[in-house]
Amino acid sequence: MSDSGKKRKPKVIRTDGGPQEGKRTRPDSEQEGRYYSEEAEVDVRDPSKDYDLYMQTCQELQRLMAEIQDLKSKGSKDSAAEIEEKRIQSCVHFMSLKKLNRLAHIRLKKGRDQTHEAKQKVDAYHLQLQNLLYEVMHLQKEITKCLEFKSKHEEIDLVSVEEFYREAPVEISKPEYTTVDLHQQTLARLDWELEQRKRLAEKYKECQASKEKILKEIEVKKEYLSSLQPRLNAIMQASLPVQEYLAMPFDQAHKQYEIAQHLPPPLYVLFVQASSYSQACDKKLTVAIEGNVEEAKALFKPPEDSQDDESDSDAEEEQTTKRRRPTLGVQLDDKRKEMLKRHPLSVCLNLRCRDNSILHLAFYYLMNLNIMTVKSSVTTALDLAVAISAGDLLSPDSLLSCLYPGDHGKKTPNPANLYQFDKVGILTFSDYVSELGHPYVWVQKLGGLHFPKEQPQFVVTADNSLSASHMEKTMKLLRTRLLSRLALHKQFSSLEHGIVPVSTECQHLFPTKIVSHLVKWSATTYEDYKYLSFTKEVVEAGLADDTHMYFSAVIERGTAKLQAVVAMNPGYCTIPPIFSLCLHWKGERSSGNDDNIRALESEVNVYYKELCGPKPGYQLLTNQLQRLCMGLDVYLETESHDNSVEGPKEFPQEKMCLRSVRGPNRMKPFKFNFPQGFFSHR
Repeated sequence: MSDSGKKRKPKVIRTDGGPQEGKRTRPDSEQEGRYYSEEAEVDVRDPSKDYDLYMQTCQELQRLMAEIQDLKSKGSKDSAAEIEEKRIQSCVHFMSLKKLNRLAHIRLKKGRDQTHEAKQKVDAYHLQLQNLLYEVMHLQKEITKCLEFKSKHEEIDLVSVEEFYREAPVEISKPEYTTVDLHQQTLARLDWELEQRKRLAEKYKECQASKEKILKEIEVKKEYLSSLQPRLNAIMQASLPVQEYLAMPFDQAHKQYEIAQHLPPPLYVLFVQASSYSQACDKKLTVAIEGNVEEAKALFKPPEDSQDDESDSDAEEEQTTKRRRPTLGVQLDDKRKEMLKRHPLSVCLNLRCRDNSILHLAFYYLMNLNIMTVKSSVTTALDLAVAISAGDLLSPDSLLSCLYPGDHGKKTPNPANLYQFDKVGILTFSDYVSELGHPYVWVQKLGGLHFPKEQPQFVVTADNSLSASHMEKTMKLLRTRLLSRLALHKQFSSLEHGIVPVSTECQHLFPTKIVSHLVKWSATTYEDYKYLSFTKEVVEAGLADDTHMYFSAVIERGTAKLQAVVAMNPGYCTIPPIFSLCLHWKGERSSGNDDNIRALESEVNVYYKELCGPKPGYQLLTNQLQRLCMGLDVYLETESHDNSVEGPKEFPQEKMCLRSVRGPNRMKPFKFNFPQGFFSHR
């Protein structure tokens, strides 16, 4: 390097434009002359010219670097001085670039400071604006309050202006001032209102004194009446023997009506309507309320000591958490029991018949399902003869079944219950009928409940008019059902011993001598009935279902045996039983392969009205069986004799017939004509 490059560079002291306090030994003017400030120079220089100078300096540096590289690449010894000179020029350009860089940073700092000052001014202006807006909003609220201010006198219902001038005295109304000044008019009206209220206050005091006087008189009379209560109780107690003698139990009826206050609405409607019907139309119907009255009262009491109950429940929860939690099955069982819960009170009807037999009906109300159920039992005046086939006649499951057509009482009549059953896993209500009773539709109507199937409703109220409109007809049907079942029970006892009882009123329907006789009478089931070959037509026609009662009879004469199965509707004897026949004689003969067997079925199924006898027709079944015995005699006696068989005819003709057979189907004469005593065709 040359000597000029090795020379020591002068030390440059840079400051931010201000002198240092500790080193000042000369006046400020000399210091300002020795130091120069680049910040002041920034204000004088043009940024665009500095940018042009920057671009020019960069180009010069590129050029010098390229020349230095060319000189070094040539490797000439004479070029060292030239390289050194160019290096010095490059350093000068680098110093220029540094100065331009410092100036750019100073400009940037000043720009930021100016931006910050401008932002502070904007924030100050915005804060002033927000303060002004808040003051405006506050003033607007105050103005609104002033505009909406209502004086107390506006709440007072003053008399009209016309009435005020008409009734108020002149010294209060002052028409010469108030008609002109509305403010004075309002003050005058308020004075008049005050005067009126003072008068009314005095009148109120007078009325209050009169009221207290009357209350004292009432208290005196109450004490007198309360002293009468023990005397009246003693009189009622002494009159009990008289009530029993005259059959007028007023005391018992009074207690029943007191208990009736705690009945749910459907049972209350049933109790009132049944009691009214008993008093007006049917003296043999008695109505009573049974059950736990205290539990019924507890259902309507509001919960007391809720805090104690909550603390007790919390303690119980803590205990139960320590124990094992109940399983899902146990929880469902509890929910089912709660849903099927009955009201603690029930209404009992005792329906007495002519023969002193009594039908006991106990009506219950399921509170969560909003339906009524009934349980039945029968008390007879005399002990009934034992009849095996009559086992289901008086059973609770069949006694009241289909009292009205189609009402078998195995399903709930409330469509809303199906959704409730799904929540607790109840598949069918028929599983609980034996425990809860049958929910017949007529039971709901007696309680005033009607459930529309098109629009299910969770809340159905009891209707008195609905109960009243069905009460009389239902009571008559119940009494008829009981009498018909008791009559059947007696008849079955005779039929099981091979005796067909025929009353004297029905003797004219049959000839004097009937050889065929009943040898067997027994009960059967619907499953056995529908699998018989000769009953398929009845089942397919829908004339027999699982609600019917089924019986089997066997009638014999010689080697011939007639099997008859009976499908008896629960509504017997209003609805006649249906007979299906099969004759076992020289093969099996039924309505499917023998027209005469079909005709014999028609005699008992189609022409049953001839066999009803005196009303109400309780002898229909036995008369049908007797006609079958008579028809079997006619069938066998009119059968043609096979000449190839030696010996006397098995069934000699003993009945007088106009014609033994008729037509291409060889139909037999089954119609008996009284009093002539012969048989003819229909």
